[in-house]
Amino acid sequence: MINIIQNQDQKKRITTFLNPFSYILLRKNKKQLKFFNIKIDGFLLVILLNIFGLKVKRESFDMTSLAPIIFKDAIKNNQSIYFIGTKVELIDKAINNIKIQYPNLNICGYRDGYFEENERTSILRMITSLNPDYVICGMGAIKQENFLLDLTKYKWKGIGYTCGGFFHQTANDIQYYPHWINRLGLRAFYRMYDEPKLVKRYFIDYPLAICIIIYDLIKQKFYAKNNII
Repeated sequence: MINIIQNQDQKKRITTFLNPFSYILLRKNKKQLKFFNIKIDGFLLVILLNIFGLKVKRESFDMTSLAPIIFKDAIKNNQSIYFIGTKVELIDKAINNIKIQYPNLNICGYRDGYFEENERTSILRMITSLNPDYVICGMGAIKQENFLLDLTKYKWKGIGYTCGGFFHQTANDIQYYPHWINRLGLRAFYRMYDEPKLVKRYFIDYPLAICIIIYDLIKQKFYAKNNII
């Protein structure tokens, strides 16, 4: 897993983001990660990787990081974007807020991320037929990566980003995090306040994940030192 993070190829067209929680989920599905650019989301994981010599910075698909850059570039270059993910009522609100903030953004389509497996092929074909320059996918770890991978198999040639909880956040407000929260790096605490279900993730799942990540980092360092492949 650490080896995959180390050996990045920026020419890849689809990008996903790792935090401690998604790290554990995707650790069991390492084969699919080789098709992705991997960005690191979450200050704890950034700190750990830097301590062990991997020079990374926090990047996420939200309004504090990459989302405004992608939207502005798309407007400047007259590129289209398709959004898919979350529940119907949330994606509707999120897209409305994005349209208000970026009225010139070419949104060629959007839909929720809840569908039956027998609908999957028709949805993939529909998006491919629209040929969006960007697809932003927020279905949760593993599902969103699988969906973008499937899109590339249907000969879609655009650029894809997973976006985790971006639609939920943007449905509430285009600027989800208060400025001072973002400045102080307290995004996790704000998310727990807004989504109490995340308390378990941050206080139980994250500590376990950090232990596993440290184990992987130590093992990778040992293998590198002893030239073990």
